[in-house]
Amino acid sequence: MYKSILVPIDIAHLAEGKLTIDLAVAHASDDTRIVLLNVVEEIPGWASVAIPTEIIQKSTTDAQDALKAVANACGRKMDMIVRTGRSYSTILDVAQEVESDLIIIASHRPGLQDYFLGSTAAKVVRHAPCSVLVVR
Repeated sequence: MYKSILVPIDIAHLAEGKLTIDLAVAHASDDTRIVLLNVVEEIPGWASVAIPTEIIQKSTTDAQDALKAVANACGRKMDMIVRTGRSYSTILDVAQEVESDLIIIASHRPGLQDYFLGSTAAKVVRHAPCSVLVVR
């Protein structure tokens, strides 16, 4: 079984997030650490000057509250992390920090921009230090 499972959650897509959490619970033993992660995208410096800091802090607080609600609905203790940064690199950084041996990540159907730039899930799969389960 796995010792640590990282589950990145996009707050805008909580239905997919709930599915990935259910899969994490199914792949976990009683002593497996499940870590929910939400990455709040960084606002470019030139744009952040015009945005009050309260709004940025509120988005972080809202993300924490949403993760807490989803975790509580599962009835299992889970750790929650909210970070600011680029999604794929932050996911990879946190995976190393919490010594994940599995990442369970949702993926959407790729659009044209994904073929040129690559989706977050695709970048995580290519660069992850552990196994990755991609959910569609």
